[in-house]
Amino acid sequence: MELRSWKGFCLCAMGGTFPPDAQKTDALFSPLVFLVDRDPARSRGWFCIDTVDALFEPEDCAVLLPPEHRSAPEDLRTFVAKNGATVLNTAFSCAFSFLAAEKKRTGLRVTLVGLGDVGGTLLTALKLLGKELAEIRIFDPNEAQCRRYELELNQVLPPDDSPLPRVTICPPEALFDCDLFLFTASRGVPPVGADVQDVRMAQYRRNAEMLAHYARLAREAKFSGLFCQISDPVDQLSRVVFLQSNRDEAGRFDAKGLLPEQVQGFGLGVMAARAADCARREGADFSRGRVFGPHGSGLIVANDPMDYDAALSERLTEQTVTANLRVRALGFKPYIAPALSSAAVSILRLVRGQAHYGAVPMGGAYFGCRSRMSEKGLCIEREPLHPQLFARIRAAHRTLEEFCYD
Repeated sequence: MELRSWKGFCLCAMGGTFPPDAQKTDALFSPLVFLVDRDPARSRGWFCIDTVDALFEPEDCAVLLPPEHRSAPEDLRTFVAKNGATVLNTAFSCAFSFLAAEKKRTGLRVTLVGLGDVGGTLLTALKLLGKELAEIRIFDPNEAQCRRYELELNQVLPPDDSPLPRVTICPPEALFDCDLFLFTASRGVPPVGADVQDVRMAQYRRNAEMLAHYARLAREAKFSGLFCQISDPVDQLSRVVFLQSNRDEAGRFDAKGLLPEQVQGFGLGVMAARAADCARREGADFSRGRVFGPHGSGLIVANDPMDYDAALSERLTEQTVTANLRVRALGFKPYIAPALSSAAVSILRLVRGQAHYGAVPMGGAYFGCRSRMSEKGLCIEREPLHPQLFARIRAAHRTLEEFCYD
């Protein structure tokens, strides 16, 4: 086991390569970073582990389960159990620059692109609730809309003595001069009354084309922050952002863009809230309820991770997936709950290092689950899952992996 010291990190090679200026060291110290070299198109880039067993697991949806026991040196096992560790995939060219970049919790600068219904609601919520934010920079092709929000939201009184983040208009050339990039812009949203069963997927092609432009801008800017994908379909478009940022001018994947964990999709929060509401209306206990998978078709609602009731869970899944259509049937676009639950609340929990719902990299797809962001990397929430429930999860994950992203 070869160890080297680099910029305050203890690096341990597990197939990955050391940076050229790393210095040899004889003893383990924290923070410990395991260096791996895995297929960048299908593997994670920067994540944390609290048991050495997780270092050796496959890159698929099994990361939702407690890891299987693997053989490892006892001193290493004890050290990781006590201190935790990071796994860094050195197949990505930005791996070490991202590792060394400052991970801020407060004084954050945010760029919000898109001031439609979702974007405007999200902006208002972040203005009132985002105590960790110093500045929210807004960008939208409608300049009058930008000016309106800048004027009005800078005239809002704080509910307590804490200062509110200022709202400014962002010039196009400085979009990625920020810590978080929030994308809510969308094209081709079906109008209320349109005969469309899956409203989210109807938007995929046009939104993917639009997102490719911003993904390339993030690549050119060597963006070291987090790209929060909010427009629909969230899970598929998160994968598009990652792939497009890692393609050269000829369209070849070169792993020189964003790390997978720099992109996260925000659509699952509202599904968790809708599932809980549907359970309440049925009189069902949802205190240990879970939601997994995509924001829309393919969603999985479970009444309990282990005490799993298949009939109840499938009924709640159907009610949750179609909840947005019930709002549309009343003549309204269902954007308030998604903007608040999926975006505002979940993003604020993200920056606070708290568990939240989001779509995160998992094999060859972005998959919705609970996770949190720590200084050591992305931490996916793990727990034992009923075999029948996990079979549903694996099937939904496989469908996302097989989706045509080109």
